[in-house]
Amino acid sequence: MGELPLGVMVALGGGVLGLLFAVYLANVKVLPQDQGNDRMKEISGYIREGAMAFLNREYRNIAIFVLSMVVLLMVGGLGWQTSVAFLLGASCSMVAGFVGMRIATAANARTAAAARTSFNDALGVAFPGGAVMGMTVAGLGLLGLTAILAVFWLQHGLTSAAADIAGFSMGASSVALFARVGGGIYTKAADVGADLVGKVEAGIPEDDPRNPGVIADNVGDNVGDVAGLGADLFESFVGAIISAIVIAVSDLGTDANDAISFALLLAAVGIVASIVGVFFVRMKEGGNPQNALRNGTVASGILYGVGAAGVSFGMFPDFGMNYFLATVGGLVAGMIVGFVAEYFTSGKSVERIADASQTGSATNIIAGFGTGMRSAVLPVVLIALAILLAYTLAGSFGIALAALGMLATTGMTVAVDAYGPIADNAGGIAEMAHLPPDVRRRTDSLDAAGNTTAAIGKGFAIGSAALTALALFTAYKAAVSKAMGIENLAIDVTNVYVLIGLFVGGVVPYIFAADTMNAVGRAAMGVVNEVRRQFKEIPGLLEGKAEAKADYARCVDITTKAALKEMVVPGIMAVIIPLFMGIVFGPETLAGVLAGSLISGVPLALLLANAGGAWDNAKKHVEEGHFGGKGSETHKAAVVGDTVGDPFKDTSGPALNILLKLMAIVSLVFAPLIIKLHDWVGGLF
Repeated sequence: MGELPLGVMVALGGGVLGLLFAVYLANVKVLPQDQGNDRMKEISGYIREGAMAFLNREYRNIAIFVLSMVVLLMVGGLGWQTSVAFLLGASCSMVAGFVGMRIATAANARTAAAARTSFNDALGVAFPGGAVMGMTVAGLGLLGLTAILAVFWLQHGLTSAAADIAGFSMGASSVALFARVGGGIYTKAADVGADLVGKVEAGIPEDDPRNPGVIADNVGDNVGDVAGLGADLFESFVGAIISAIVIAVSDLGTDANDAISFALLLAAVGIVASIVGVFFVRMKEGGNPQNALRNGTVASGILYGVGAAGVSFGMFPDFGMNYFLATVGGLVAGMIVGFVAEYFTSGKSVERIADASQTGSATNIIAGFGTGMRSAVLPVVLIALAILLAYTLAGSFGIALAALGMLATTGMTVAVDAYGPIADNAGGIAEMAHLPPDVRRRTDSLDAAGNTTAAIGKGFAIGSAALTALALFTAYKAAVSKAMGIENLAIDVTNVYVLIGLFVGGVVPYIFAADTMNAVGRAAMGVVNEVRRQFKEIPGLLEGKAEAKADYARCVDITTKAALKEMVVPGIMAVIIPLFMGIVFGPETLAGVLAGSLISGVPLALLLANAGGAWDNAKKHVEEGHFGGKGSETHKAAVVGDTVGDPFKDTSGPALNILLKLMAIVSLVFAPLIIKLHDWVGGLF
């Protein structure tokens, strides 16, 4: 079986380095900091207890699905190696989510306490708290994947190992979809319910302790935007690496060893670049936290580009430029997609939506939806150009490299995104603990920057989903061709079976988005009714009397049960649809399904994510005192727009990119079984 190439060993070291840096951040930058007064500790405890209780229940439900899939893989004759890889991928993803959640819920009160002193002190706690999630995701992803690859490579050789480790990506994708959908339903049901009754009907401030939904809202920030986000980027990161490995084996022949070593080295370089980038996130008192976060992102990207150049030209003196440009092309496209998202969720775009809110909710929604539609155009064009450049320079392997380049600084991307919920929670704690107005002003500034940087992170995730799903699609074609004993599976759009697949695949993202949005709506109705009930039945609650206490636990329980129930159907859908279409109609139809879902899903995901972010920041723009400020009719219209955008940006939009990749990886892993079963039922159609 031979020795492992140097790149594998370096990648193992890179994974360990990422995890060690996460330990350093947690134990030096976050946990030793002051937690504030007893009231702040109490509120933080409520949030941590609710978040961890939800995560434990969610993981128990996911474990049932994971074990069922392990049985299906074994019964389907796909081998114990694929089953073990699937189980390991799912387990690593859940561990990363658990670690990230623990630190994020520990950082919120500490950020609020630090905000009593200065902006920079608060940023110095909130950002490292998010970076723990980022470095855990990148480190554990690279370490787990490389370790299982090394074991299988030494046991059975590279060709078998490349096929088997696809299970790792499928395990990670399965957890990611349930975590994104479940966490997204939870966070937005709580947010919508608390805002509609608290802000619009009762006219009380956000995070007011009188609102029974306020703790559920703060819990939701963590389960959706920390654990859910971490699982999302974890599977994107490992999916990009695995697609590069599978394509290298199928397309590059004797050069596969070097190509795989190259891909793993790039991933390790990305972890180092992310670690260094963390130290660029700093600002002076009165500075702009958004600029500080952007500096870290840009610094990581530049450092990665330099490292990628060294690896490319060092390993491939003759054609290293091709690989380098393909990789950096993906990185640049990802950063531009992110900054396009920033443009459409801040500045003039947001001011126009806020202005439209002066004439009511309808014009607010029209302006926000139009902004979201326009925001999808340039990113899709950029993704297409990145694909063209990568394919021209390095074929299908180049597309995988572009995806890897876009995701190489995953540690920083997740850190910037996961920082947002910590700042948001800190603001809630400041409000509920009745800290001075300056503290809330500082946390609101950090939170506003977090909303915009979250949009950048979502842009990265969606853009990388397009490239990764396309690379996995190419790997699926290669796997089917091998299983059928043909040179290349033909995907002809004039073939009626391919055309059927294109149409069916094109509507799958819409079905998925509809189901997840309706799930948020149903869950939010439960919160709305409960908050109304408590305001009506608990004497003195709305008036703020000292003896009147809101029942926070009841709202937490309602959202938990609803999210766990509602996440099941969308999660199973992503597995059932490709298996059904492939088995009944054949591998060509399934290829059409994957292509159709990719073409419609990417712009839809961009629309949803950016429209939601724009509505949210338009509301904040009004709350800063523009167009009448808090309590005005304009504010109420902006809040309604924000609640419409909540499931757009935090449930349906982010979950779509996971859907695309999970369908592709399920098709890749089950390709031999799909062909076998289709031959058995082939006479039906």
